[in-house]
Amino acid sequence: MADGGFDSDGRSYNNAHDLWAEEIGGGEEEKRVWYNKGISYWQSVEASMDGVLGGFGHLNETDVKGSEDFLKTLLASRGMNGPGQHLVALDCGSGVGRVTKNLLLRYFNEVDLVEPVKHLLEAAHGSLASENNMIEDAHKAVNFYCLPLQEFTPEVGRYDVIWIQWCIGQLTDDDFIAFFERAKAGLKPHGFFFLKENFAKAGFVYDKEDHSITRSIQYFKDLFEKCGLHVIDIKCQEDFPGELFAVKMFALEPEETKQTTESMVEKQSIKHVTDKRKRFSGGRKKKQSNMPAVIK
Repeated sequence: MADGGFDSDGRSYNNAHDLWAEEIGGGEEEKRVWYNKGISYWQSVEASMDGVLGGFGHLNETDVKGSEDFLKTLLASRGMNGPGQHLVALDCGSGVGRVTKNLLLRYFNEVDLVEPVKHLLEAAHGSLASENNMIEDAHKAVNFYCLPLQEFTPEVGRYDVIWIQWCIGQLTDDDFIAFFERAKAGLKPHGFFFLKENFAKAGFVYDKEDHSITRSIQYFKDLFEKCGLHVIDIKCQEDFPGELFAVKMFALEPEETKQTTESMVEKQSIKHVTDKRKRFSGGRKKKQSNMPAVIK
């Protein structure tokens, strides 16, 4: 993360380390104050779609469509779209429940929401409680956690997908890493993270109004490596106005999940070759146990 960046006042920084040293120093009290300023900004925002999208509520449909196209591909590729499955998702930084209501409840049987701003989460609860009464009981919002991500620990092994959209920029680098370390334990064996965020062209951009940081792709990849996360796939969000930051979607899994999957694929490949050899050998008894089958 050697690339420099700048803040919304135009001040430049040589690197991210300089930014964090300036904003939070090395103490927990400074960090607490920094986070509280971010929360204060969102407490002043109207509990509506337009409020949580910064005046761009009209982009909701485009946003949901882009996310859905990517999500469907990911679920299918991981065998998570078959009948009889009970899928559970976690919506991080859920705001008023926009993503849960418009997308996640159509693909997951249970959705939990975590949001640090009380009036936004209350709006989500009110909206989704009535939604629960209108849709089949097999798809519903279940738990509503009023906590910031840096203080939240997911239930172990509960989630097929942990959805993180337009909120991870509120975390410092250290808390970014710590959150994913905790959240990995919340995934089921083949679960994954869906991360959707604004991206800077290079380095970073620090917004002093809402106290968030927009990172470059390389900045994110450096953090993913420190988190022990493997990038499954990346996709760009299309059809957003040109004056906005570029938005990309990442599908991520813990490195240990990747290694387990690769090991299973390798074992299946070896078994396939072994079974094929057995078929071609015709069941003939080998003269020596250490000799390969002869194919004629």
